[in-house]
Amino acid sequence: MRQTMNGLSGALLGLAAAVAWGVGPAVAIAQVAPPPAGEPKDFSLPERTEFQLDNGIGVTLIPYGKVPKVNVQLVIRTGNIDESADEVWLADLTGDLMKEGTTTRTSEQIAQEAASMGGSVDISIGLDQSGVSGEVLSEFGPDLVALLADVALNPAFPESELERLKADRVREVSIARTQPRSITLEQFRKVMYPDHPYGRIYPTAEMIEGYTLEQTRAFHAENFNASRAHVYVSGRFSYRAMREAVEAAFGEWSEGSARTEDIPEPVTERAVYVLDRPGAAQSTIYFGLPTVDPSHEDYVALQVTNSLLGGSFISRITQNIREEKGYTYSPFSSVSSRYRDAYWVQTADVTTAVTGASLGEISGEIERLRNEPPPAEELRRIQNEAGGLFVLRNSSRGGVINQVAFLDFHGLPDEYLTGYVQKVYRVTPEDVQRIMQEYIRPADMLLVIAGDREQIESQIAAYGEPVWIELED
Repeated sequence: MRQTMNGLSGALLGLAAAVAWGVGPAVAIAQVAPPPAGEPKDFSLPERTEFQLDNGIGVTLIPYGKVPKVNVQLVIRTGNIDESADEVWLADLTGDLMKEGTTTRTSEQIAQEAASMGGSVDISIGLDQSGVSGEVLSEFGPDLVALLADVALNPAFPESELERLKADRVREVSIARTQPRSITLEQFRKVMYPDHPYGRIYPTAEMIEGYTLEQTRAFHAENFNASRAHVYVSGRFSYRAMREAVEAAFGEWSEGSARTEDIPEPVTERAVYVLDRPGAAQSTIYFGLPTVDPSHEDYVALQVTNSLLGGSFISRITQNIREEKGYTYSPFSSVSSRYRDAYWVQTADVTTAVTGASLGEISGEIERLRNEPPPAEELRRIQNEAGGLFVLRNSSRGGVINQVAFLDFHGLPDEYLTGYVQKVYRVTPEDVQRIMQEYIRPADMLLVIAGDREQIESQIAAYGEPVWIELED
């Protein structure tokens, strides 16, 4: 048998070599089409238990999976939204200091304790939400809850670490200001959200250097409290033990102040800003406008439309300016959402000499989809991808928590998740065209470019009179 298989392998190798070198008889190799992809199944939201402690903190317990692990996330409605104009990244610095230990544990002890449970502890600071989270073996779930509570409620704020952490943040800002994507995004958000926390991306070095330990303590005391918090647990765990652990760890937390609701009024108008980068080999493009947020009935259709237009590898803009023309390596469009706010944006780093041509192709694809609905077959490929990715992203303990937290954050019903895949497939070619006409309007788009003024000025003249910004050295 082995000789037969070896002989067969040798014959196949010989045939492959003959074909590769163009010798031997002509052989027609049948091309077998792959089987059609099946439609993704609806997302099944695990049954969950929800309750609230007397101090206002919400709790959601979600049994999930068979692996003996548990994910615990404390989500707090605070972040950069609670910073004033002269406090940019004060929330981030507060989070940095929270990582440096509690009144009873050093940072090293926290790390060692989490590791002994088979996991780790993470602190994240965002625009509207911040979190303290971890994932450990199921038997240590209650212990993880107690550890996370200590980190969130009792940070030590060691003065010995303040200057080091501020220096780290100053260095981070300095690096960001050398990156074209960072400075383009900063200008894009600054123009779209004037005088609002969403429009303040980076602080100055002087701002960071001036922050005091008292400011970080005050920020924590004012914004990290029970009325803004929610505990999510997902995985394999004992319901009774986990509930008792949450009540013991968080039951005495001060209720504190209500969450901030500062819904912006983004600017919707055509404007062009250019950050001059003399000698730049590439132009970084941000081209977009405010649109509907996740609470709107058209949001899922907008996501599908975005994927078809520029938000996936098989999208029209990507195929055009990357695959066909080679203007850029990584064009991408997205719907970026926050609380009761969102915008659509197309980004790309394109070769300087084709800045205008790239904008022309992007605008052309937008207009084509506004004027003509896409073929049903093209839309179906996008729907298969979108539906499959949605289910895949939710196939983990953390993914399930993220989706349930998304519902809570935006005030959405369960049907948003359980019916998401169906909504994706209900989008018709005519819906895509309508979404394009209503929400992706070139006449109202903000265009921000970081590039060499001398080389791109004439290329972008058709898009409006630009505001030229010289960058500081």
